[in-house]
Formats: sequence, structure tokens, C-alpha cells
Amino acid sequence: MLYESTRGSAAPPVVGAATVITAGLAPDGGLYVPRTLPLLPWRDWLEADYDAVAAYILALMLDDLPAADRAAAVAVYGDGRFGAGYPVLLLQAGDLGILELWRGPTAAFKDMALQVLPHLLPAAARRAAAGQKILILTATSGDTGKAALEGFRDVPGTQVCVFYPDGGVSAVQERQMLTTGGGNTFVVGVRGNFDLCQSAVKTAFTSEPLRAALAERGILLSSANSINWGRLLPQIVYYVWAYLEAVRQKCVRPGQPVNFAVPTGNFGNILAGWYARSMGLPLGRLICASNRNHILTDFFHTGLYDTNREFYRTESPSMDILVSSNFERLLYEAGGRDGGKIRRWYAALREYGRFRVEKEVLAACQSVFSSGWADESDCRAVIRRVWQERAYLPDPHTAVAWHVAEQYRAESGDDTYTIVVSTASPFKFAPAVLSAITAAPAPEPFAALAALERETDWPVPAGLRGLENKAARREALLEPGEISAWVEERFARP
Repeated sequence: MLYESTRGSAAPPVVGAATVITAGLAPDGGLYVPRTLPLLPWRDWLEADYDAVAAYILALMLDDLPAADRAAAVAVYGDGRFGAGYPVLLLQAGDLGILELWRGPTAAFKDMALQVLPHLLPAAARRAAAGQKILILTATSGDTGKAALEGFRDVPGTQVCVFYPDGGVSAVQERQMLTTGGGNTFVVGVRGNFDLCQSAVKTAFTSEPLRAALAERGILLSSANSINWGRLLPQIVYYVWAYLEAVRQKCVRPGQPVNFAVPTGNFGNILAGWYARSMGLPLGRLICASNRNHILTDFFHTGLYDTNREFYRTESPSMDILVSSNFERLLYEAGGRDGGKIRRWYAALREYGRFRVEKEVLAACQSVFSSGWADESDCRAVIRRVWQERAYLPDPHTAVAWHVAEQYRAESGDDTYTIVVSTASPFKFAPAVLSAITAAPAPEPFAALAALERETDWPVPAGLRGLENKAARREALLEPGEISAWVEERFARP
């Protein structure tokens, strides 16, 4: 399998999977995408387990990595870290399905890929980076950070440094990151929002002086964000498995379409669904659900991507994003795989904070994607109603997707079986969830964990218990413009 950059000016222009996973970001600042997409023989997998589906897809797309390393990667789904049985669950709540993706060690969907990537990245580095050490720089809006830290903790030959917006993640998310431990993990707060944080980390990736300074010490930069194809690829698997499970549960007949409603921030999760659909899986609409930071909703209606707007910090912080990195991959495909268009659009985004795509590009996006958004009052109403009527407890991100799914069905009349993608445990946002179902002010975050457990009889996930009593460590609190210099000083100096 060969890959190319969305910017169309990388050298070399075509690379293998090992290079893609090791580098993370293409040298021209673009994102790597497959040159061609194979068709998936999904009808052959109706009796297959999750590991088998994952093994096939990884072998198809990562054919230059050793089979033993791919096998070790998919083995994580069955070794107990995701609990007993399958690592994901498809549940039914009335006429909607719920795809629970948060059964892993950090109680968020990012585990589905970030327990796999620590097996893939060292294997790729051995092949493409001549055994250099890997420094992973990752910006997080909440869940990616802890999942990356946990996945790479004490993995030989790697160091992982996570940057998060100070005050822009939940208290539980922050405490999860700061208490990870391990000799190769580093957590840094950044003043500002996630977009500033993510932009500064991308700048570090494209800094030739920084790369040269690190190279002198035998260190290569990589990423655990979904800009890295090795992070995105495992997420395709759960869309395939969810469709197969919907058939097995007789929610649909083989070949009938299924819609997915996905809470969307950096666009990686829903883009994995687009790849599954493009590889022949019978998916219908991909419903892009946003919170008050609804730049994607506006784009899908108008074709204008405009960041010149107020930024909101909400109760669904992992979606508090205005510059969605993975959106570039979709635009590359919708724009006819024209790297020149991507370069022009993103140059306009840097200079003016906005760009507008042609009518045919917007039409290509609208042919697959629907969109909508929910504010905090919508979100809390869904949490309360779903708990009262269905005895199910969605977190705020899942509630956003639930609201938008119902809104889409009411407005469109589309009665296709629809699955809401549930991306995090409600306990990661215990104060908001507890307040929603009790209509009372919530206690402080860690008391809210215990109170939510008492109120619902749902157990607090093991990885969230006792966080307030664990030793915490933060390396620094930086301005966004200080990130590159800090990385050089910390990792490239004797």
C-alpha cells in the first residue's frame, strides 16, 4: 500500500506505510492518505470476531510491517485491557443504536487506536528510521493525551510529550494525564485553546532547526494524534464491526445501509467512517455532530470554513475545536485529490482565518455528510431524558451526537437505522452528567464521581478511581509560541 500527501508537494511523493506511521505528518505539512482504497470483503466476516477483522484491515493497509508486529497490535483487543468479550458494544435504545467505544483503560474511544499504535510505531521505526529513538509530540483536547500517555508509557525507544490547553479539559481528564507515571511521559499545559496548542505542535513538526537538533541526538519526531495514519486506521475497524454486529442483531439485513451520528472535534473519528464507507461498507449518512463550536456544521451548509468566530469552552471539551486537522483529508478527496487546492485553501486559512470551497466540492461532501449542533441545554436535556426513559447514561459528547441524530431524523424523514457513537464514559465528565440527571448543582469533580456512582449504580471505571490521591506531575506551563523552543531545550540539549 502506497501513500501520498494531501498537499501534493512532499518529497518523495509516494511512500510506504512504515514511513507514514513513523513520520506522522508529511514533510510538506500535509497529511498522508492512501493512493487507492481497496474494497473490504465484509460479507465474509459476518461470523468473524473483532481481532480477525482488525488483523485483515491492518494487513491490507500496512503490508510493509512485519506480520508478527501487526499480530501483537491486534492482540490488545483480546488480552483483557478492554474487559471481557468484544472491546466495543453495540446496544439498542429504542430506535437508535449506541456504539460504546470506551471500554479501554482510559475510558475513551481513543484507546481503540492508542493501545494499537505503540506496537505499530516501533515496528515502523525499525524499518523506516534506522532504529532512531522516537519523540511523540501530541496536542490534546482531552482524551487523546491520556490515551497516548497510557499506550506509550515505558515503551522502549519512545518518549511521549502531550500538550493540552490549560483550563480547556475536564478536571478528570487533566488528572488522568498528570498521574500517568512512567519514565518516558511528559505533560505540558499550554495557555490558550486547543487550536493554538495544536497549531504550535504542528509548527514544531515542520521546524527544520528543531528536527536537525533532535536528529543530532538520534531522535525522530512522530505523532499520536489522528494526523498520523497509524492512529486513524484502527478506527476504521469499529465501523466495520458495528455494521456486522447490526446485521447479527437483525437491526438491518446484509447490504442495507446504516447511518452513524458521531460527536466531532478534530474529524478523525467520523473520517474513519468515511474510509469504511469508501471501502465498500454499506453506510448511509455520516451525521457530523458539533457543540457550540459548530464550524463544521456551518461548512457543510455553506462551503465556508471560517474560524473568525467566538471560541466556546463547553461541557463537551473534546469537541472545543475550530481547526479540525483531519478535515484536510476529506477535502483532498472531495476536491479531486488536488494538492494545489489544499495548499491554496490552507494558505487562506493561515492568512485570513477562512476559505471557501467550490460548489462541486461542497456537493461531494454533502452527498455523504449531514450535520447539526447542540448547545449545553440540549445536551443536558438529552442526558436527563435518556437516563429517565432508557436507563442509559450518555456523556456530554455522546449526548451531542444523540441530539443531532434525533434532529436529523425529524427534519429529513430518514428512518434508516442509526447508530450513535459513544466516545467516552460519563464519569469522565461526572459533574455535568450528575447535574443533568439530578437538576442540582454538582459537587467538585472527584466527589462527583462517587456521587454519580451512588445515583445511578453504574460503576466508576477502574482507571478513574482514586485519581485525586495519585502523585501528579506537569513539566511546564507554556505560551503556544514557546513549545518548539521548550522541546529543543528539553530533548535536544545535552
